[in-house]
Amino acid sequence: MTADAEADYDAIVLAGGDAERLGGADKPGVSVGGRTLLDRVLRASRGAGRTVVVGGRRPTARPVTWTRETPPGGGPLAALHAGLRRTGAPTVVVLSADLPFLDDGTVRRLVDAVDSGGREGALLVDADGRDQSLVAAYRAEPLHRELALIAAEHGGLSGLPLRLLTSELDLDRVAAGPLAAYDCDTWEDIVTARARIREHGNVLDEWITAVKDELGIDLEVDTGLLLDLARDAAHGVARPAAPLTTFLVGYAAARAGGDDAQAVAEAARKAGALAGRWAAEAAEAAEADGAAADKAGADGREDGRNGPDRSDGAGSR
Repeated sequence: MTADAEADYDAIVLAGGDAERLGGADKPGVSVGGRTLLDRVLRASRGAGRTVVVGGRRPTARPVTWTRETPPGGGPLAALHAGLRRTGAPTVVVLSADLPFLDDGTVRRLVDAVDSGGREGALLVDADGRDQSLVAAYRAEPLHRELALIAAEHGGLSGLPLRLLTSELDLDRVAAGPLAAYDCDTWEDIVTARARIREHGNVLDEWITAVKDELGIDLEVDTGLLLDLARDAAHGVARPAAPLTTFLVGYAAARAGGDDAQAVAEAARKAGALAGRWAAEAAEAAEADGAAADKAGADGREDGRNGPDRSDGAGSR
């Protein structure tokens, strides 16, 4: 089956606009944590059967379908209409391209809310209770219907606000998790996002995700397993053994084929057991050396108490 057939939703990412508050910079192309804002949103929606990006073409970490609204810069309703025409799934997720902390779990919650609730869409609601119309899942049929009605009433869609659409739809609300609805409208927002990524609790997961995107790897990495292996190799063998061992585990897993996550776990188990045997041998050797040193010290102390050996005539008068 194709990805389109397997997935239950398509995604539309709106990546146009002039970004006036960023001085006209290419906002979707701004880097946060080593990845563009657009690529970060594309990763969050990677479960889509088809992903349509409405905006100017640019390099992306995964393949997408490109389109533009007519005329370019016609606003969110025109952009949404352009993207909707390139989709085919009964549900579409609509996202802006400036959400650095959006994750696939949030996208999945929105889709599930539409599929299970029987309403025409589901919007993410931020911590302040505000609807996020561009972090949402919608049924495609009501979108087509309402966009056609709005276009007929106003003579087109260009320049019209998104609320003309959302006010006509029966929508559910889904509470946002921490930072899921955080968007980047200003350079201050960008600076804040970059700082948050480097915080202690986030930096490792962010780095692993960025590396996977850069290398084209879609694998759930058990970081705890690999960190434990690196620690055991460093302590039980030698510090440089840690990165080299984890590299070899990855290489072995790639050669094994099959279930990638299982192959990594099995290779890590074998390497970890080997590191454990090395550590045990080192401990035994250290214990033996310690016992030998203790014995040598005890012998020396005994000799000191008894004094040097003397013959019967030595020192006699």
